[in-house]
Amino acid sequence: MSSFIDFGIAQKQYNKMNRISQLFGTKYPIVQGGMIWHSGWRLASAVSNNGGLGLIGSASMYPDILRENIRKCKAATDKPFGVNVALLYPNLEEIINIILEEGVKIVFTSAGNPKTYTETLKKEGIKVAHVVSSVKFAVKCQEAGVDAVVAEGFEAGGHNGRDETTTLCLIPNVRKHIDIPLIAAGGIGLGSQMRAAMTLGADGVQIGSRFAATVEASSHDNFKNKIVELKEGDTQLTLKELAPVRLIKNKFFHDLENLYETGRNIEALKETLGRARAKRGMFEGDLVEGELEIGQVSALIDEILPVEKVFENLIKEFNEAKVDLTL
Repeated sequence: MSSFIDFGIAQKQYNKMNRISQLFGTKYPIVQGGMIWHSGWRLASAVSNNGGLGLIGSASMYPDILRENIRKCKAATDKPFGVNVALLYPNLEEIINIILEEGVKIVFTSAGNPKTYTETLKKEGIKVAHVVSSVKFAVKCQEAGVDAVVAEGFEAGGHNGRDETTTLCLIPNVRKHIDIPLIAAGGIGLGSQMRAAMTLGADGVQIGSRFAATVEASSHDNFKNKIVELKEGDTQLTLKELAPVRLIKNKFFHDLENLYETGRNIEALKETLGRARAKRGMFEGDLVEGELEIGQVSALIDEILPVEKVFENLIKEFNEAKVDLTL
């Protein structure tokens, strides 16, 4: 297919060829990351309505709030959408039961063993993808029977892999070791980066940070405005002793870093981290004491846009990134 946005026969051929679009029933192989405090029903439905796969981020929701978001998303779109489930969070069984009761057809799992619920979900006809940061766990996902793997490089915002493997290195290596559909994540916010990831062997992409800086994201405007101010080097991976996470370098981040100067005391790190720091920063808008999670690609994001415009830009950039090179 010559163009990503051709219609008619060409569009049908594209959809048939692309394994992610075919698997999830979407127009484009673009997945919106199920980010905590960003990914409510408004963002998920807007992404789905524009041809991607929107995901509700259950990790920042009590079970009743998740149910409400699923129902509102159903009312706002007739297109496929899914729920992201972090397997290390409490109320996990209740969350899974809500997903089953509400008839959700797509689930992305992360932060845990893909075997935990894959079989249960697939028995109900649900498509399952799992997020990993290494070849080792991508292979385990395939063995567990997931339908697709999301391989996320350490450029990504939020919680990350301990090995700090970049997307550029991770994607072709994972592609060598698994046969099932592969979704690239981490450091992708432009259409040109999407094309690059697919050139490396991905079937589609998962995008987080670019969708965090949208009108429809449920995060606080203070945080969205902060994203578009960020420059190269304004985020860094930290807390590797607990769970590696990429944060904006604000006062809270520097408080954590100061603890490293006095030794890697895990209890001191936990005490400083406290509870609800992510909510305080991203949802309530505390840019000083809050935990502000975002990816390195934020340095390329210079305005808050509606989801429709993000898609328009992605597709335009994807097509313009065609390069005919010979050596």
